[in-house]
Amino acid sequence: MRIALYQPDIPQNTGAILRLGACFGVGVDIIEPCGFVWDDRRLRRAGMDYLELASVRRYQSWDVFLSDKEVGRLVLLTTRGRVAPHSFAFCHNDVLLFGRESAGVPDSVHDAADERLRIPMTAGARSLNVALSAAIVTAEALRQTELFPPEVIWS
Repeated sequence: MRIALYQPDIPQNTGAILRLGACFGVGVDIIEPCGFVWDDRRLRRAGMDYLELASVRRYQSWDVFLSDKEVGRLVLLTTRGRVAPHSFAFCHNDVLLFGRESAGVPDSVHDAADERLRIPMTAGARSLNVALSAAIVTAEALRQTELFPPEVIWS
């Protein structure tokens, strides 16, 4: 399972998602161009010392990402989705795709997705922060597929 970020434009969110991936053992794909310089100090501040633990692949474009994508479904999180993550059956090799904070994904990317999910929210709420969305959906996908890292018991 992997998380893919389509042209992320907020370095703090990207850093938080890299930290999420590092903590859960889930690789993160960055589909460029990013809306910030990759070594932005805000990326480092949000990712903290977890960035060195993160498994990151960077792709120059959507086309390069698609041509290199391994076997597995492309599962897009979108406000236009009709299925909730808890009602969806995740697979161990799914790629969880999240769009730009400012604009989501273009129709061509939306159409290329194998599945489109939407996190249910109360009436009047438009969307969640992309890092929060990634955490919610990744945790549900890992729970369903039993891919959470082994629990560490602290004494």
